[in-house]
Amino acid sequence: MTDADAKVEGETKTEEETKPEEKQDEEKPPKEMRAVILNGFGGLKSVKIVKRPEPVLADGEVLVRVQLCGVSFQDVMVRQGVTESPPKTPFILGFECAGIIEALADDVENFKVGDRVVGLPDHRAWAELVPVNAKYVYPIPETIAIQEAAAVTLSYTVAYLLVHDLANVSSGQSVLLHSAGGAVGQAVCTLLQDIGDVTVLGVASKNKHEDIKESVTHLIDRGGDIPAEVKKVCPDGVDVVFDCQGGEECSRGYALLRPLGRYILFGSSNIITGETKSILSVVKSWWQVDKVSPLRLYEENKGIIGFNLRRLLHHQPGGHERVREVIQTVYNLWQKGVAKAHIDSTYALEDITEAMTKLHERKNIGKLLLDLSMEPKPKPVTPAKSKKEEKKEEKEEKEEDDKANEVTKNNAKNEKEEESKAEEKEK
Repeated sequence: MTDADAKVEGETKTEEETKPEEKQDEEKPPKEMRAVILNGFGGLKSVKIVKRPEPVLADGEVLVRVQLCGVSFQDVMVRQGVTESPPKTPFILGFECAGIIEALADDVENFKVGDRVVGLPDHRAWAELVPVNAKYVYPIPETIAIQEAAAVTLSYTVAYLLVHDLANVSSGQSVLLHSAGGAVGQAVCTLLQDIGDVTVLGVASKNKHEDIKESVTHLIDRGGDIPAEVKKVCPDGVDVVFDCQGGEECSRGYALLRPLGRYILFGSSNIITGETKSILSVVKSWWQVDKVSPLRLYEENKGIIGFNLRRLLHHQPGGHERVREVIQTVYNLWQKGVAKAHIDSTYALEDITEAMTKLHERKNIGKLLLDLSMEPKPKPVTPAKSKKEEKKEEKEEKEEDDKANEVTKNNAKNEKEEESKAEEKEK
């Protein structure tokens, strides 16, 4: 054998020896994580727990190993497709998570691996690993348990901005508060009690009255005659209305204000009726609101204010700096014993549809959380399905997803037509 032959044989062996290793690396499956995915806007069947590849960090992001997630009514609205500019389906749901930093982009400062944090991304929070821009990540003080932080951060941030930044509530004033039994409602009640000498008229379903009676001055049944009940306690009207319902409550709330009163809209849950989006509910909610001109506000000495935390935090200049300041204040209030975690119940990630159902039916008193360490509730035992039945079920699910997406497109088209008609009518 010549030296040249030996060299060729050696190169061939080296190639053969390395090929299996290269092949093994190529075939190695990517690491996966659990995530809650929305396949199409519509009902609960569109919400799925799936395996997704672990995310890759972009510049300015930290990677959070999630332990707990917050669930709010906003998530129900996103599922139905009634929020502004939602992502294209499929996407990961959720706006709140709390956990441990697992990795950071090279350009991220002021954080380190192992820090306990709360993240408030614009969607994609309900997963085992969540990449969040550092602008929307908040360190949890050592004295606060991570479950407490998950429960108070978003709810009290909204409540603080409503009570102090927008309404500027002071002692001796009166407040009408819708959804007083919800997580934000209970946080608002706590902050008003801290101010002291504030008359709080809380609106809630009758079944919640016993549980929240200590946090309000007067309770009003959600299904009753709210203006009449308010007039019994405050004949001249109230100083502030906090409304997360929208629709006809906007006009009623404004009419209940006394001079120098402030009506604040921070939600529109009245457009949620059935399990899926109803174009009739959307249009009805819009038409029920009286149009108030600036001249009328001037003459009546009243104010109308809108508040949307997602828009402030993620889409408006300077919003994330103010939110960071407020979250630090909220944590200080917790350490002083003012802010308290109002936790209704905690679910496994796989039981997310049960949590959403509870919110949809307005049965929660306080915050709902997802705990990623919890085991899901056992499912009812059903006979094994044949391959034919499985294929049929898959086909039906796909048809449902396609139908939901088609309905969403049609609804968007109908909304534009209704808006055009409304503009023509106003002209």
